[in-house]
Amino acid sequence: MQTHDVVVIGAGLAGLRCAAELAARGREVVVLEAADRVGGRQRTDRVDGFTLDRGFHVLNTVYPAVRTSVEVDRLAVRKLPAAVRVRRTDGSMATVAHPLQQPHLLPATLASGLLTPRDLVGLVRWLGPIALRPRAAVTRTDRTVDEAWDAAGLTGSLRTELLSPFFSGVLADASESTSDTYVRLLARSFLPAAAGLPREGIGALPKALAWRAHAAGADIRVGRAVSRLRRRENRWEVRALGEGRLLARDVVVAVGADSLDVLVDIPVPATRGLQTWWFAATEPPETGVLTLDGTRDGPIVNSLAISATVPEAAPRGRHLIQATCLWAPERVATEREVRAQLSRMWGRASTTWELLRRDDIPHALPALPPPMRRPSPARIGDGLYIAGDHRETPSIQGALFSGMRAATSVLGTPIRG
Repeated sequence: MQTHDVVVIGAGLAGLRCAAELAARGREVVVLEAADRVGGRQRTDRVDGFTLDRGFHVLNTVYPAVRTSVEVDRLAVRKLPAAVRVRRTDGSMATVAHPLQQPHLLPATLASGLLTPRDLVGLVRWLGPIALRPRAAVTRTDRTVDEAWDAAGLTGSLRTELLSPFFSGVLADASESTSDTYVRLLARSFLPAAAGLPREGIGALPKALAWRAHAAGADIRVGRAVSRLRRRENRWEVRALGEGRLLARDVVVAVGADSLDVLVDIPVPATRGLQTWWFAATEPPETGVLTLDGTRDGPIVNSLAISATVPEAAPRGRHLIQATCLWAPERVATEREVRAQLSRMWGRASTTWELLRRDDIPHALPALPPPMRRPSPARIGDGLYIAGDHRETPSIQGALFSGMRAATSVLGTPIRG
């Protein structure tokens, strides 16, 4: 039998961030992870020489929690072009770019037909308050983004063909029922155009967190699925595969939203699913810009030539492309549907692309209906804490911040004898 100060269950972003902080503050910490490696949903594999994340992940380096958790420069993040290409309802392709980051695309942006005066006024009404006075905007009464766009007069093609498809992929929500406050905060975070792809895949982020936690003294053990958690006198008893019985003064449960009810008695948050298809090509795709389908005539919400930004993601002479769809149990896209839509988005060249892998991620992101601000204490019982993006916002920022908040809560509780 082993006795520890803290057992952290789950080595995803929240659990690793929590463990690193606790260990750095002198707590003796053991992290138990059911999978064969750290990372949770942030996972990267090498398949036939290609670097494939589990699902399509983008790292926004302006997130405060990212910059305080790891040395961002060591992740070698390659910046994505600050532009999107949109397949319009008339079948044409239009490009909209950040005017300061991509000034050479300003003529194409103005000619896109998506920036009508009415929609631009609506966009300013919607995004202006959060861009100019974020603190005040966040404290306002929240509602769904659908209601907010309607109220701002943002009802034209800019919304239906660009904003709605774009945020569908980011939030795994095509219903526009996500918190408007959160969507505006997301939009504001994209304004600096600092989103990119780590050279070694998104798995580089949890690896960096694990290195920091280990360097601080945390003991990270993979392949250790926890089967039981119960309170015994003034300790928590944790039973895990390959470990037998562990005792701890404090336990932090940092598992995904879909696994919470196995360990703790709290309501399971609703989640949303995504599906990503990975393709290999022998000829380079025509653009490295994120491509959206504003027609909504297929399951794909976005597609990107990954190797256009990170050449190392594909073997020499080959190219890597992802296509992401929304996932639901009653509606799973088929390869035939995906290929048919790809041919409309990328042309006939896509018919020769080789399918490398399909990732179905039923619990890709927690749902976040309004209000965004709601009680979500880290401490849920005597010596029992919880962390994860389901306690904050469905993002890397939310997961990391939640891990830090759980650690702060543990440290603020006096050690019991």
